[in-house]
Amino acid sequence: MTHPPSRRHRLTSFLLAGAMLVPAGLSMDSVSAQEAAPATAVSPVRAKARALAADLVAKMTLDEKLGQLLNTAPAIPRLNIPAYNWWTESLHGALGSLPTTNFPEPIGLAATFDAPLVQDVAGTISSEVRGLHALARKTGRMGRIGTGLDTWSPNINIFRDPRWGRGQETYGEDPYLTARMGVSFVEGMQGPDPDLPDVIATPKHFAVHNGPESTRHHANVFVSRHDLEDTYLPAFRAAIVEGKAGSVMCAYNRVDGQPACASQELLQEHLVDAWGFQGYVVSDCDAVKDISDNHKYAPDGAAAVAAAMRMGVDSECHTWTLSDTDGLTDRYREALERGLITVNDVDRTLIRLFSARLRNGDLPGVRKLSTDTSSAADVGTSAHGALALKAAEESLVLLKNNGILPFQTAGMKVAVIGPFGDATRVLRGNYSSTISARPISVVEGLRQAMPKASVSYVPFGETVTDGDPVPESALISEDGKPGLTARYYNVVGTPPKLFAPGKLDEYLKTVKFSEKPVVTRRERSVDGRSLDLAQVSDHHRVVWTGYLVPPESGTYRLGLSGFQSGRMDFDGKPFVDLKDAKWGSLPTMKTVTLEKGHRYPVRIIGEAHTGTAGIGFAWKRISNDPAGDMRSAAQAADVLVAVVGLTSDLEAEESPIEIPGFKGGDKTTLDIPADQQKLLEQAKATGKPLIVVAMNGSPINLSWAKDNADAILEAWYPGQSGGLAIANVLTGKVNPTGRLPLTFYRSVEDLPPFDDYDMKGRTYRYFTGKAVYPFGYGLSYTTFGYGPVAVEPAGGGAHNGLRVTTQVSNTGQRAGGDAVQLYLDFPDAPGTPNIALRGFQKVSLQPGETRKVTFDLSPRDLSSVTPDGVRKVLEGHYKVTVGGGQPGFDNPTQSADFSVDKAVTLPK
Repeated sequence: MTHPPSRRHRLTSFLLAGAMLVPAGLSMDSVSAQEAAPATAVSPVRAKARALAADLVAKMTLDEKLGQLLNTAPAIPRLNIPAYNWWTESLHGALGSLPTTNFPEPIGLAATFDAPLVQDVAGTISSEVRGLHALARKTGRMGRIGTGLDTWSPNINIFRDPRWGRGQETYGEDPYLTARMGVSFVEGMQGPDPDLPDVIATPKHFAVHNGPESTRHHANVFVSRHDLEDTYLPAFRAAIVEGKAGSVMCAYNRVDGQPACASQELLQEHLVDAWGFQGYVVSDCDAVKDISDNHKYAPDGAAAVAAAMRMGVDSECHTWTLSDTDGLTDRYREALERGLITVNDVDRTLIRLFSARLRNGDLPGVRKLSTDTSSAADVGTSAHGALALKAAEESLVLLKNNGILPFQTAGMKVAVIGPFGDATRVLRGNYSSTISARPISVVEGLRQAMPKASVSYVPFGETVTDGDPVPESALISEDGKPGLTARYYNVVGTPPKLFAPGKLDEYLKTVKFSEKPVVTRRERSVDGRSLDLAQVSDHHRVVWTGYLVPPESGTYRLGLSGFQSGRMDFDGKPFVDLKDAKWGSLPTMKTVTLEKGHRYPVRIIGEAHTGTAGIGFAWKRISNDPAGDMRSAAQAADVLVAVVGLTSDLEAEESPIEIPGFKGGDKTTLDIPADQQKLLEQAKATGKPLIVVAMNGSPINLSWAKDNADAILEAWYPGQSGGLAIANVLTGKVNPTGRLPLTFYRSVEDLPPFDDYDMKGRTYRYFTGKAVYPFGYGLSYTTFGYGPVAVEPAGGGAHNGLRVTTQVSNTGQRAGGDAVQLYLDFPDAPGTPNIALRGFQKVSLQPGETRKVTFDLSPRDLSSVTPDGVRKVLEGHYKVTVGGGQPGFDNPTQSADFSVDKAVTLPK
């Protein structure tokens, strides 16, 4: 095997086959952006940052250098370099110790079919990440998660199988939709100048990482050349080449035998050689460790870090940094001693990392420091909350409506049923802050939207989805104010900065805390706080005290969420202890009977040894006779709104949960939990109109609801304002515009095995069965019509691109918006999909209004992939269809034919 060329010399350019000609009035930028050759020149800004970074690195000792290779990069005081933790998450909202803005889960953002909106959302999150960074600089907590000016988002893996628990984090099953949303997120997060990013975006997980969760650390995924180029890589290419993402995260799994974090094909041939990537690569957490420990690709840890570094991994995330474990750099030192890597390899890596910190404003010399332009005041503003509501409203997909919607609200009697009618935890989805702005449940949202109606809630029975945070309104501190009193106690003495492997556990057995709190303050509930307090050390105990005051008498489930370090006394007695709870477990809860207005003393203790105490105070009001209570409520109601579905605690990341329907974070069925399905059937039997509101991050079987409910609204995990957004759609204050970014199947029996990565039989592009609801589907309260489609080839022929135009009209009586979708049908050739999305635009129209819609398609938009993995614009006959969804379903469309008389081969 020949040695790959150095990274600097691998930044090669490529040329398109054939001239790029455009029709009059069609800009070169709009047609050829996706075909632009990777930039090989280094901009003046990057050149300056690299020179300053090289100067810094040259001044470091070897010990100092090695410490910078992990996600927790320690401070180097003599060089005025502060600590930096590269681990920052902001998938759909920043995570920190202040109330941040929680937007819909990415699968819901994808359902908006509104790329400019996603860019606005990412820009808003970026401003909050910068605000949290400024806070951390002020409090001296820069070494902890969520304090950096980079983010490990977006997740642009393809949601290839509805069983995958983390599919909710993605933009759906279609490579084109995912690419456009991914580019928008990257551009919003980084800001207008990728050379001076506000926050560096990190598309993940590169690549072919799509479940199952239970095998991700050792799976060896074999994928065809066709599927790699056609499905798994396009969004990453777009994020790098078009979006100019400054970082990328490599995945856990192997791809065709090589670990993704040591893959020549992925990290060299595609990322650098073909795409011209100039940023840095970060590993998924423990993915480098997996190279030796699980994949057995390298014989030991030193060889594993060498394999990753030599293929281009710059920053290793290691979960042992969460426990401040010492010795993690020993593997790099051994690799140097054995000649597996050189000091020059380390220096090149560090220059890339420090160049990034200079360009994002963490270090001085290239731009103003982030703290000069951002502050904690940028977090959780009212404008950000308004955008969260707008995003939630646009994400909702109306799947069925027999005319019952929108509600005629005056004097109406609505009974809200189901486990999520009053739920708030479900709104947040995964990778979200427990300290987001105050969430609005469906029942609360309906009461706000329908002030002249009667809106009641019927508690559900005890179920696995229970566990909402206890709100501030149900808590009273000792001084009679809302919330609880929090007292923070630092440890006695000075704990080690780092612990030898296993020594933290020994330390915890003997650790003592001061008798006097260093901080006492009122907090809204039990949350993972303290990073906003400079006086509180990383190792501390926090004690929350006060009273729980139930708003209604009845039966409640009560307990703690989190794991390991929490315990609670309730009404003067020990109640629950999390010592046996594992990470990702469901809340530990007990059932109690409570009286309205009674003050129940509460004392909750948590300990933090890596920043914050990650526990929460959870509850759920339940019914001892949910069916009977529902039937009684139905007698007095005009309509039943059943809020059902899943939670991101059930479909999740590598979870320990194994219950019917769920295993290890993934689903084993598409059905909703049996107790919820039974409730729907009981509700149908009352004879009252039934509206089903589904909350979930993945496709579920809606066939029963399609046949039996009067209306269905797909709500995803809609974020902090989800309940109000749902109410605004049900009442017609908002006309729904969301469309499905996924195919909703009837059963897993209709699909290939979960661990088969072949795309045959998957997603709308290759599925040949009958879907319950198709990709791109969604209804409105108005109607739309489309005019004839005109196709104008680019100069020199359609193989160089083309312009597609049509007119869309609002033919109904209400203002509304349509997600105009363009689909391409390809020549009959091996490797071509059934049909493929190649354009979308959100259009808002008044009744009777008509507007021209234009799509400019590049050669890459027109291309398909041969069985041997070559992307081509094929010669032959094509059909383009524009309308409100896929052709052949219940939505208006118009089509036109065109031909390509010259085949063109495109670069990777």
